[in-house]
Amino acid sequence: METMGVGIIGCGNISTAYLKLAPLFKGLEVRAVADLSPEAAQAQADEFGVRAEDPEALLAAEDIGVVVNLTVPAAHFAVTRAILAAGKHAYSEKPFVLSLEDGEALRALAETKGLRIGSAPDTFLGGTHQQARALIDEGAIGPVLAGTAHVMSRGMEAWHPNPDFFFQPGGGPVLDLGPYYITNLVQLLGPVRRVAALANAGFATRTIGSGPRQGETVPVNTPTNIHALLDFASGATVTLSASWDIAAHRHANMELYGADGSLYVPDPNFFGGDLVLATNRDSSAPVDLWDHPFGRPNEEKNDERRANYRTAGLADMVAAIAEGRPHRCSLDLAVHVIDVMTAILRSGENGQFETLSTTCERPAPLTPAEAAALLKDAE
Repeated sequence: METMGVGIIGCGNISTAYLKLAPLFKGLEVRAVADLSPEAAQAQADEFGVRAEDPEALLAAEDIGVVVNLTVPAAHFAVTRAILAAGKHAYSEKPFVLSLEDGEALRALAETKGLRIGSAPDTFLGGTHQQARALIDEGAIGPVLAGTAHVMSRGMEAWHPNPDFFFQPGGGPVLDLGPYYITNLVQLLGPVRRVAALANAGFATRTIGSGPRQGETVPVNTPTNIHALLDFASGATVTLSASWDIAAHRHANMELYGADGSLYVPDPNFFGGDLVLATNRDSSAPVDLWDHPFGRPNEEKNDERRANYRTAGLADMVAAIAEGRPHRCSLDLAVHVIDVMTAILRSGENGQFETLSTTCERPAPLTPAEAAALLKDAE
């Protein structure tokens, strides 16, 4: 497979993960980075041995075939549109866009130009989540009837030096963390057909707890405490709680309840973790994890070894372009997840069930052999 040149626009914290992990994968090579701050771009270029460009020059570069959009979410639509207009394939960090209308506009432009769009999150390609998918597909717990998903904390203002965006429209836990949970639910259960939600904000302001702005307060202008019901086309119903107003809780990240048992799935914000299968209330046991390349620990974080294969979704898209097949972190999936999240927020405002206008196919499962084929040095 011919190597595709990759450019990155946006040189914030998340760019480091892409620049560190992209060399693990076949078929792609990061060649240039750009940012509205030339200093930020140059710093990443110097550390990782790539070119620093201004955004316009990067988009015009002949050795770049796909551009990764790592800008702030409010800029995702405009930047991805510029990438497509320049004749490049686009891959975006989550959330893909902030409205269904923007997602459909990008779909129309990509179709006109014959280009691909992909979007994070790609954590659902992790070994444990793919094993959960395999267990569900083989009927290990029977048809999934219900489930719960919880992503709740006290927020990030205690440690983030500039948390303002998180508490303004376009932020909040549903748009920030919801993509991980909803994308994984869709890959496990299929598309959502309608949602309902309760939403509010527990605090009018947040106090910054670290950095040069420590002690400064920022206003909260978006819901930070959302509890939603997701009604899947398969018939499964799932409760999703996403909150930055919770000091402590004992809820598991994700549990799926089938006619013949239950499956306890780890945090979909990460590629790995433990998987537990319960056949009844008094009988549960950890699943023997398969040797999936995207489940193998490859970095240390907070004194723990964990699996991190960010860029897997981009690598799969590059391979899919070469092979003429659909890519797993697809535009249809990203647009449907945006539809789900924005419908949750609308329901939180109007108190009504919201029927979705989009659907999608479940992305194809990623077997251990297929994951290995994306890596340069897989055993």
